[in-house]
Amino acid sequence: MGSARVGVRDAIIAAGVTAIMVAAGLAARGSPSGSEQLGLALLAVGGLALAARRRAPVAVLVVTGVCTVGYQAAGLAVFATAYLVAVYSAMRAGRRVATAVTSLTVLVALPAAAMVSGRDGVGEAFAQARGVLELAWLIAAAAAGEALRQAERRADEAERTREENALRRADEERLHIARELHDSLTHQISVIKVQAEAAVHVAQKRGEPVPDALLVIRDAGREAARELRATLEALRDDDTSPPLGLDHLPDLVKRAAATGLRASLSVEGERAAVPVAVDRTAYRIVQESLTNVTRHARAGTASVRVAYHPGAVVIQVDDDGIAVPHTLSVPGVGLLGMRERVTALGGELRAEPRDEGGFTVHAELPVDGTP
Repeated sequence: MGSARVGVRDAIIAAGVTAIMVAAGLAARGSPSGSEQLGLALLAVGGLALAARRRAPVAVLVVTGVCTVGYQAAGLAVFATAYLVAVYSAMRAGRRVATAVTSLTVLVALPAAAMVSGRDGVGEAFAQARGVLELAWLIAAAAAGEALRQAERRADEAERTREENALRRADEERLHIARELHDSLTHQISVIKVQAEAAVHVAQKRGEPVPDALLVIRDAGREAARELRATLEALRDDDTSPPLGLDHLPDLVKRAAATGLRASLSVEGERAAVPVAVDRTAYRIVQESLTNVTRHARAGTASVRVAYHPGAVVIQVDDDGIAVPHTLSVPGVGLLGMRERVTALGGELRAEPRDEGGFTVHAELPVDGTP
């Protein structure tokens, strides 16, 4: 419906400009001759072409320019309203080069067209050409189109910024909820589960009957632990891009090496199935670490180590950069993001300068199904 309204509005504008220009041409010549009739036809064509100025701004610009020169050569000195509207539309569409080239061509051709129409001298031809299209009007139309284009661009950027801020606030709130759940519930649920399992184990070992209530507590603790882990993963797994995980680390290291960094990857242990959130977080840790190395560390080498242990995946990234021990540094957004991801999964992250120089990022991500 919106595009239809715009089309109707453009058609009305084109019809109005055409009527004004044809009326001006008829007023200039009471009984037009054959060439002037051709000029009137060109006036109409140039005006009606404006109906397509949004769909084909450059084509309309060229058509109106040719029509302007044509009706000038036919002896009609009518102000180039249609061409100015076309200039405005082309600039609004961002076609600066096409507008400049076409307008320069029209400005050069108009005096020649005036001389073809029968003007006696060069001065009179230039005067008539200026009456049809003055440079000041041309600049004003182009400036108006460019100004509106910039205003629309700024409005679009402001809208995108609002959307990005809203998404960022939502992400921050999701991370806050994940941290609160992890800090407040993980320990308590783990204690309940472990104590219940221990009590059941002791009773069974002694051959004593296990109370049904104790079995219910044990099973409920296990289920609560699984549900909390799934909730934390869902809260933290907010990436809508195609999933990238541990299998994609070789490509990631190769891309880092393409920047001139001597990067290597080593894998220890047997690969086991890991939750999607852990898989993604491991990739993000290595990605952010290598990004920091190439941008800030001034390192020559970087090593990535992935170790599969029972119940955990260990990621470690070391570099030989400029970081030295016992120096205070403010963690960046990337490092904070890594820490939040790891914490939400119930893991541990250590990121600090190494004693021998350089920086290390060490993350342990649990994969045993408990928070």
